[in-house]
Amino acid sequence: MTGLIIKNISLTLEGSQILKDVSGTLMPGEVVGLIGPNGAGKSSLLKSILGLVHPASGTIELDGGNLITLPPKERARMIAYAAQGSPVYWPLSVERIVALGRIPHLTPWQKPRPEDEAAVENALLMTDSAHLKGRLVTTLSGGERARVLMARTIATGAPYILADEPVASLDPYHQLQVMHILRQQAKAGGAVMVVLHDLSLAARYCDRLILLHEGRLIDQGIPDDILTPQNMAHVFSVATSRWSQGDDHFLATHPLPGKTEVL
Repeated sequence: MTGLIIKNISLTLEGSQILKDVSGTLMPGEVVGLIGPNGAGKSSLLKSILGLVHPASGTIELDGGNLITLPPKERARMIAYAAQGSPVYWPLSVERIVALGRIPHLTPWQKPRPEDEAAVENALLMTDSAHLKGRLVTTLSGGERARVLMARTIATGAPYILADEPVASLDPYHQLQVMHILRQQAKAGGAVMVVLHDLSLAARYCDRLILLHEGRLIDQGIPDDILTPQNMAHVFSVATSRWSQGDDHFLATHPLPGKTEVL
């Protein structure tokens, strides 16, 4: 692995420019957070990397090669994607949903191999979802379903993980658990790019942050350099308070003076 390199990506959808000359990197061993307000272009950047939408200009390189020309199955082996929300309409069992993560490693109609079954079991354990085996995914709560879908992502075994708001519907304990799992994936040599709205989690778990606003790159770097009062006021229209406890870093947001609070 030599990394993911995004160079000057611009994206137009239905006549609207969604991304404007955005660049960034994702290297082995790190968790990179994509942050910014709603509509900043975070999800669109992930979809551009995945080939789900096609940029009008710019390049995306993966391990030294052109990602855009990589065959879909090979791309799926290299990059696992946890989509935002990910509604599930078919009444499949939890195990079958997680096993879908192994499809890029199998030929059509091939039965799962022992290594595939082991990957599914390990992913269920890592996401605290093993006790859900046998349940239909359509009967799960939103938080349970989110953990099962994260298990599907982990089961792929891809060295790169792209996750779009993976903690959005989780309680605080499981939010921390999912972020810890992503942190461990990076620690083991993988690379994670994750869209986050919780800036405290971004400060605590991410090695670097990419800050987007109105489709443009505002800044990128370590959390201390990105989560500045100036950036938070300009992009989010909030003031911030920051503190540390040991190796953990926390951040709280407050309305700017003169702004009307929404109750």
